Amino acid sequence: MSTSYVVRVAEEPADREACFAVRKDVFVAEQGVPEDIEYDAYDAGAVHVLAVREDGVPLGTGRLLHGEAAAAKNGGDPAVGSLGRLAVTRAARGLGVGAALVRAVEEAARVRGLTAVDLHAQTQALGFYERLGYEAYGPEFPDAGMAHRAMRRVL
Repeated sequence: MSTSYVVRVAEEPADREACFAVRKDVFVAEQGVPEDIEYDAYDAGAVHVLAVREDGVPLGTGRLLHGEAAAAKNGGDPAVGSLGRLAVTRAARGLGVGAALVRAVEEAARVRGLTAVDLHAQTQALGFYERLGYEAYGPEFPDAGMAHRAMRRVL
């Protein structure tokens, strides 16, 4: 497999469909998240980012909630974005795709004038996000049947 890929904002309908397909693969099929909670009302207004190989094969995705949607997730601060639904296909793990997606979400947050990005990390992913500058806060909590922690990075 080629390790060359590009990360872009998913503005075209086909890119959005690819984002949802990656999420279905990783969260629904692999992790057992019920499909009816994987996709939500926030998807319509979110900024979705997509990593694709040179040949167009999708490798990963993530989304940024901003404005009222993010404030609903982060305790009411509209200046803080919410990174979520970060998923990298099994074949693309270890290639730096996840970190590239996080940086793309952060750039989308900066463009929108946000001062920080929050996220809810599965506990096994805490180290990944810590290496990218995120700090955990608050207690562990369940989400979709898995343990999570809130994390934040000031931009």
